[in-house]
Amino acid sequence: MIATIDGTRFQRMVIHGAACINLRKQMINELNVFPVPDGDTGTNMSLTMGTAAAEMKKKTANTIAEASSINASALLRGARGNSGVILSLLFRGFAKAMKELDTADGAALAGALSEGVSAAYKAVMKPAEGTILTVSRLAANRAVEAAAEQNKVEFVLEEAIHAGENALADTINQNPVLKKAGVVDAGGKGFLVILQGMLDCLQGKPLPETPEETAAVREKADFGSFQTQDITFGYCTEFICSRDAQKDPELLRRFLNQLGDSLVLVDDDDIIKVHVHTNHPGKVLEEALTYGALLTIKIENMREQHTEILDEIKESAPSSGEETHRVAPAEKPIGVVAVCAGDGLAAIFRDLGADGVISGGQTMNPSTEDILREIENTPAETVFVLPNNKNIIMAAQQCISLSTEKKVLVLPTKTIPQGIAALLALEPEAGAEENFSAMESASAKVHTAEITYAARNSDFDGFTIREGDYMALLEHQLFGTDRDIDVLLNQLAQSETYRGADFINIFYGSDVTEAQAQSVQERFKAACPQAEITLLAGGQPVYYYMISAE
Repeated sequence: MIATIDGTRFQRMVIHGAACINLRKQMINELNVFPVPDGDTGTNMSLTMGTAAAEMKKKTANTIAEASSINASALLRGARGNSGVILSLLFRGFAKAMKELDTADGAALAGALSEGVSAAYKAVMKPAEGTILTVSRLAANRAVEAAAEQNKVEFVLEEAIHAGENALADTINQNPVLKKAGVVDAGGKGFLVILQGMLDCLQGKPLPETPEETAAVREKADFGSFQTQDITFGYCTEFICSRDAQKDPELLRRFLNQLGDSLVLVDDDDIIKVHVHTNHPGKVLEEALTYGALLTIKIENMREQHTEILDEIKESAPSSGEETHRVAPAEKPIGVVAVCAGDGLAAIFRDLGADGVISGGQTMNPSTEDILREIENTPAETVFVLPNNKNIIMAAQQCISLSTEKKVLVLPTKTIPQGIAALLALEPEAGAEENFSAMESASAKVHTAEITYAARNSDFDGFTIREGDYMALLEHQLFGTDRDIDVLLNQLAQSETYRGADFINIFYGSDVTEAQAQSVQERFKAACPQAEITLLAGGQPVYYYMISAE
């Protein structure tokens, strides 16, 4: 039974934990109750831990204080999504407790786990039970008790994980939504996967081989030899559909060849399995549904992946002694950084005066480091950040303490239309606090509906949702589902939210033609004759339409 750990051993434990969460990220993603297609919990926690593991591989730390500090700093900067930010907070508190120590025994480990829980609870505005917070708190409580029984790191970590597993199993009873879906909390599960990986390392178990590590053994491609914009087809789309209709798979092959490249299509009597690179994953999946039900789906943004690889290449290159980020000198009082996905949306934000636009949203939450880089590149004394997604707000807020030369103010915008409304309310001549109040007020007046598709079967909030269904969300709440997108659009147009609006903006996505979008505009004009209705090409992935009402 191992009694203490030093910095070197802790580094190996973090690397092991990161490998384990990477291996099981998809399983954790599938615990998400709401079936909107996004990277979500498993992906965000894996990417966040990956930044820490990369840093641990580059730096040597002899003391537990130094190693936990390196880990906390990397996690903070690499945090993606709410789950990634909470994970970084748990380890930030951990590092605070280890600050003066060369080695840690069981009592020190228990104290560090407890300090991490305190840091996470303090940062979350409305802590909810039945989440990663509950799991981490009960695990830490048991760790403290275990340390009093046997002051050994291995024993304390084992007991903490055991208590965490019991707490995780109970999350299904603490959250009505989880209970109805019959699943446990995804964030809590991810946290325990990481702790278990750290314990496995402590006990001498081999590092799990991940697909990334297997590929690393082979000859590496030179990703730096081409630019991200050179990628013609941006989304790696894979799916399996059943053969319910009597349609020849060769027709599907011809259709897909017109929409992308790198096509692989294999079929048998029961299923069709497809891999294709395309700019229109929605069109691909719609056509696939005419052959049969979608059994599995995976969509990855290859441009985002390539950018991350290039960043890793830059980070691993020998240091020239220069700063990681260029901090732009202040040339004006106020600047704005916005997050969005889609060339059309990015152009809208730039046209309205945004200094920087970060590519991100559903399926690709930017890290705290990504947001911080754009903040520091903005030539202003005060930089407003528009996250435009509820899962990016916490990552943006971490930049407030990280930026040393800029004052950072984060507007809690949860949708693209809210961000646009906030930016329209900005008065460059007014002060920062006055602008913050005006922008926050403007964004709060915007109602937003979004139409996407269901990534998996689900029973949610009284709706039986089938994989591939169209889904309409209004203010992030499920408005309705249907196999026919026009049914949902009609229901939205006739709803009180839009019939009472003075202004309606329709942003159509990358999988929608201009003619289709114009038809939707006419539908809303007929249903809402009092409203001024504007049609805009957003080019966003995942969401066919974002429709705002003011």
